[in-house]
Amino acid sequence: MLRSIILNVSSVPRVSLALLLAGTAVSAPTQGADLLKDITVQATRVDKSLYEVPASVGYVDSEDIQFGRQQLGIDESLVRIPGLFMQNRYNFAQDLRISIRGFGSRSSFGIRGIKLYVDGIPATLPDGQGGVDSIDIGSLDRMEVVRGPASSLYGTASGGVINMYTEDGPENQPFIEARTSFGSYNFRKHQIKAGGQADRLNYLVNLSRLELDGYRDHSKTENVLLNSKFRYDIDPSADVTLTFNAVDSPEADDPGGLVRSGNAFNVDISTPSAAQRNNLRFDAGESVKQQQLGLLYNKSIGDRHEFSLRNYYVLRDFYAKLPFGYFGGPLVPSGGIVDLQRFYVGGGGQYSYTGALSGMNNRFTVGLDLDSQMDERVNYTNIVNSDVIGPKSLDQEEDVFSWGLYMQDELALSDSLELTLGARYDVVSFDFSDRYFVDGSDDSGKITFSEISPRIGLLWSLGDALNLYGNLGTSFETPSSREFANPTAAGGFNPDLKAQTAVNYEIGIKGALTPRSDYELALFRIETENELILAGQNPAGSDYYTNAGETLRHGLEASLKLQPMPGLNLSFAYTYSNFEFSRFTDSFGTSFAGKRIPGIPEHSAFAELAYYAPSGFYTIWDTQYVDRVFVDNANSDSASSYGVSNLRLGYSRYYGDTEVTTFLGINNIFDKQYIGSVRVNESNNRFFEPAPERNLFAGIAVRFN
Repeated sequence: MLRSIILNVSSVPRVSLALLLAGTAVSAPTQGADLLKDITVQATRVDKSLYEVPASVGYVDSEDIQFGRQQLGIDESLVRIPGLFMQNRYNFAQDLRISIRGFGSRSSFGIRGIKLYVDGIPATLPDGQGGVDSIDIGSLDRMEVVRGPASSLYGTASGGVINMYTEDGPENQPFIEARTSFGSYNFRKHQIKAGGQADRLNYLVNLSRLELDGYRDHSKTENVLLNSKFRYDIDPSADVTLTFNAVDSPEADDPGGLVRSGNAFNVDISTPSAAQRNNLRFDAGESVKQQQLGLLYNKSIGDRHEFSLRNYYVLRDFYAKLPFGYFGGPLVPSGGIVDLQRFYVGGGGQYSYTGALSGMNNRFTVGLDLDSQMDERVNYTNIVNSDVIGPKSLDQEEDVFSWGLYMQDELALSDSLELTLGARYDVVSFDFSDRYFVDGSDDSGKITFSEISPRIGLLWSLGDALNLYGNLGTSFETPSSREFANPTAAGGFNPDLKAQTAVNYEIGIKGALTPRSDYELALFRIETENELILAGQNPAGSDYYTNAGETLRHGLEASLKLQPMPGLNLSFAYTYSNFEFSRFTDSFGTSFAGKRIPGIPEHSAFAELAYYAPSGFYTIWDTQYVDRVFVDNANSDSASSYGVSNLRLGYSRYYGDTEVTTFLGINNIFDKQYIGSVRVNESNNRFFEPAPERNLFAGIAVRFN
């Protein structure tokens, strides 16, 4: 089996630092020249050099993810990748909202429009809803982000794919590591991690606990997370991997969004740390328990044949209280409490053949994905200022089954020119069984979507310094189970809702100008039909959606990494997003043609300066700029633009075989007041979630080898 070393040019000085601390002097320029050849990704579902992938692919390694980080969210490291925009780091009840090229910005809960994978196991459900509450940042080895049409190989995702991978245990030196950190707003996080190799068994286990009161009132969160990976090498050509992940989050409070100007019913942004009144009165928040088991088998036969099989099971218990319900008077079912029991099972297989076709190098890949999601959803009435659970307002089963068949062929037309052809056929079926008959009707129903998503890509490689590529592909995305909410009744679904489809055009250039630098530039155009847009709330208080006619996205993404001298790293990223409605008239006859798609800034940028001294001291400064963000389809208001800077300092030293690392971080070092998240199209104009003021964290990690 191919086991590529996954490394990144930006990690060069940190790798050199670790070797120096161990007592071995290594020349940073020499080490960097070697690392440049080893950047391998699986963006197109097969191993391939980063510079040889005919697509926009971003990459962060374990040093970017973990080194001196507070480890609250994956956005801490992903912010350096252009084309991504992330909000909600500090609201664990709403989950991190991630958008790629504008897809995902509409989500009122969780992650939409993007496929998430962890160690080959989907963290996105068959209905397209994803989440990161079970992602263990403390044991992540790397993340790969695929933007644009190459993501069509993964199924129903319009924006892209984020592949995450857990660390392997060191083969030559087992370890155990303890890490503890604390900070502002009663932040506390404790972690213990161990890994190594025992004969043919490679293992990594990580256990962490997070507690955070939060900057805003009623924003407390607590969770315990266990992540483990065990790989057994059957022989030199085959292995089997077992992954087990469990999360217990008994509390994640939701402070709610604030309005621009307050009144007797709403709190405004002049008191940014306050929670919205209804969120306090109805005790808005959630609790989650989830367990996941995954099995992966890999087998290679010579240099030509590669097989892989995967199987996974997920159990999830979810309980949430929303900021609405019964205020007084006659007690009628009005929603506000969600009790969800979920079982998710899936699997798939893939085969790749590498050989020659008419004398030209060729690799053909075919694969199958099968997934089944079974939800039992019961909603109850949330009674104001009370722990009493009111009467049911919804009771139904929601089952989703999907299967997808994909094929891809990579043909080397010459030593420098490669053609990639691919296609995927998807079928997604929804079955809603209404068990709530108090309203006198049975709103059960079924609906099925099917779509073929073809793709063509061309790469012209002129060496490491210059790689030109172009892509043309289509994608489609079904509504999620909750986006199917019936506009006129509590149960059932909306049979008029359509899947959104998109045509993606992309050209780009990337490469390594020197052994100590790399760059990427991409231009794209995306034409979307039937884009899914939040429309309002139904009688049970659930958000329901509608289809926009057409949207048009033009954009530019650029990144540059430099190492002017050994130990000094510079990183830059810039994104231009011109996204608007081409044709969209709502149910009231209002046209939004020409309006910008809300939830996405037109301009965003990131810069980082990092220095790693041979003595073990390091300092990292980063700054993010975000343009104004419109809050609704009408562009009636916006969150102001902002620039926020952060600083990390640390010192690492070896004492024999024991490494001790201390670190200090200052978030929002200039104490800027800004809106960290926008609730798009919020029906009560509670759009704004303020971000924390200046805050600190510090910690220590001790690793015994």
